[in-house]
Amino acid sequence: MQLRSRIGSVCCCVQSRPIGATWKHFTTSSSMSSAEVRNCIDKECEDFLPWLEKKAGVGISSHLTVGKSSYGRCLVASKSIMEGECMLKVPFSVQITEDNMRPEILSMLGDEVGNVTRLALLILIEQKMGEGSEWAPYIRHLPRPGEMHNAVLWSDRELQMVRQSSMFLETAKLKAQLEKDFMHIKRVFQHLPEVFEDVSFHDFIHAYTLVTSRAWERQNCPSLIPFADFVNHDGSSEADLLGDIDKQCSEVIADRDYIAGEQVLIRYGKFSNATLLFDFGFTHPNNVYDQVCIELCIPAWDPLRSKKIELLQKHCTPAIRDINGFNSSWNSFTIKEVRLNSKIGRGIPQSLRAFARVLCSSSLEEIEDLEMEATNNDGRLARLPLKDASKEFQAHQLLIACIRQHIEDYDESIKCLERLDYSASSAMGASLDIRRNMAKDLLKGELRILNSAYIWLKAHSSKI
Repeated sequence: MQLRSRIGSVCCCVQSRPIGATWKHFTTSSSMSSAEVRNCIDKECEDFLPWLEKKAGVGISSHLTVGKSSYGRCLVASKSIMEGECMLKVPFSVQITEDNMRPEILSMLGDEVGNVTRLALLILIEQKMGEGSEWAPYIRHLPRPGEMHNAVLWSDRELQMVRQSSMFLETAKLKAQLEKDFMHIKRVFQHLPEVFEDVSFHDFIHAYTLVTSRAWERQNCPSLIPFADFVNHDGSSEADLLGDIDKQCSEVIADRDYIAGEQVLIRYGKFSNATLLFDFGFTHPNNVYDQVCIELCIPAWDPLRSKKIELLQKHCTPAIRDINGFNSSWNSFTIKEVRLNSKIGRGIPQSLRAFARVLCSSSLEEIEDLEMEATNNDGRLARLPLKDASKEFQAHQLLIACIRQHIEDYDESIKCLERLDYSASSAMGASLDIRRNMAKDLLKGELRILNSAYIWLKAHSSKI
């Protein structure tokens, strides 16, 4: 029985990944010399796999070794790998979960904090133990704070770069929640000062992002999987990490052939740049899974405002998290890329067009007609075009104007980012420049989605 899922800070779905994942391979050559292969290996981690295999009591991989790239650590083929081969197999017994925590600490936590925070707390404990930790070889090779770029680590000034994106508010919500979590776990610190001496909120945030960017979910519990979590992300890969309950292990099957010295990649999930940045701390400049979330509001001066809100809330889809883990609600809509030749505008949610139709209602009778139509059909509001063509045209023009305003705002934000000049001569300047480029990837991707919706709506409205 195989399960696969990733633990993220906003959702639990598909795989996770460490900082600095790259979408590139080490080489495009058909072969590499033994010297070239050795140069790909991270010498600091040469003893890591032997240590883990000794701890597990079984072999974990004869195909891979820990490598290095300009983006950070990764997994490299130590010899040729054929498609369909099992490249690594990590037993559950050497995976780190909250069950590894001392029972008295777990009992003090109670149910007031989530399982991600629990695992982050365990990381803090193991860090404090230093070389006395049974996981010391793993802990010492985790990314340091300065090497990570998850959105929650960004300063308020840096987050202003992505203010146009829904990720801005999601990050603010997460920061507020983490402050509450930290206040709660500080009570545990007070009972065990010898374990948690000098642990700061910054330390906790770092541990939390280590979990969200590296852990997989196994049986509803986040699990850190040593060695496997060195593997980097490729959005076009068909390989992922599978948890096999029957075999009591996690494994990766090659989705293609690899030559010795080539970096091995998997896909964490079909995630937008917002999620990649939020959970993992990296972006991709041409992410085919990008999407954008927008909100529509009913003007305060609308005499039918209360009736429209009541109608929309009654028939809206319940608040959910999308595949990328971000919230949606009765007036929040996620748009995906829309193909110009799409007859139905796939990518523009039906609920968004329904909102526009309700918003254009100018009488109580029109609102009651929409209510009756929803009740007599499948419950979905304003699913069909309005019978009054002029009203239908007006609803589409409203959406066009709304999206056009978003496009102008995004365009201005991107221009501001282009004008920023961070000196890369210092570590701080280099970090700011990295985050600016991530912000550009995020905003440009969402702008591309908005443009696709705008173009389709313009073409469609001309036919109404």
